[in-house]
Amino acid sequence: MNSFYSQQACCAVRWQDFPGHGEPLIFIHGLGCASSYEYPRIVCDPQFGSRRAILIDLPGSGYSDKPETYSYQTSAQAQVVIELLNHLAITSFWLYGHSMGGSIAIETAELAGNRLLGLIVSEPNFHAGGGAFSRNIAARTEEDFVSTGYQAMLEAETSPWKGCLQSNAPWAVWRGAASLVKGVQPSWSARYLQLTCPVWLIFGELSLPDPDLDEMRQQGVEVKIIPDAGHSMSWENPSALAKALADCIQR
Repeated sequence: MNSFYSQQACCAVRWQDFPGHGEPLIFIHGLGCASSYEYPRIVCDPQFGSRRAILIDLPGSGYSDKPETYSYQTSAQAQVVIELLNHLAITSFWLYGHSMGGSIAIETAELAGNRLLGLIVSEPNFHAGGGAFSRNIAARTEEDFVSTGYQAMLEAETSPWKGCLQSNAPWAVWRGAASLVKGVQPSWSARYLQLTCPVWLIFGELSLPDPDLDEMRQQGVEVKIIPDAGHSMSWENPSALAKALADCIQR
């Protein structure tokens, strides 16, 4: 585990650098998640092809610090990712983001310019309003969620995601959810379609049908479907996700 101090978040941000060949693929996790929890199984899978990978735990998540004074908005998190890339002097890279991490990855892609070789997003938030999960969180006040809502969510959760959620600060989860509900202008969808680098969209088979997939296909975006998996595809079918990511990069 590596660490650097983020001026944007005013805290230590930690990441893992898995050695391999080629330009690195940068992983950005979703709300209530952590790359250190979700993606080691992916990048170690033979289907991934022994490529270099950098797994970031965003502020508020996993092994990174969790300051109470940071905004945790998607735009601020994108700035942290760029800070890390600059810290590592990475001049050429691929980018992957899942769920809220997909939205953050879209904003990161705008900031990265011609350093970015291609962007892969899986089931991102393309529009304001959030998903059912983030809407339920943001419907509470931050004070209420921090004092009782977060613990109640942990106690009700039985999936593998519970282990990841409990590594997140409750204020980080609430502010991230509120950021997804608020959205950005232009929308993440519009920004994604305006990127000049190659882009791909990944969906879990069990998440379909979904209007975002249909819309992006109509816009000419290449879509990959992960069989026997839904939104939590990184542990529901890790080998298939590893292959999909490797296929995008090889293209």
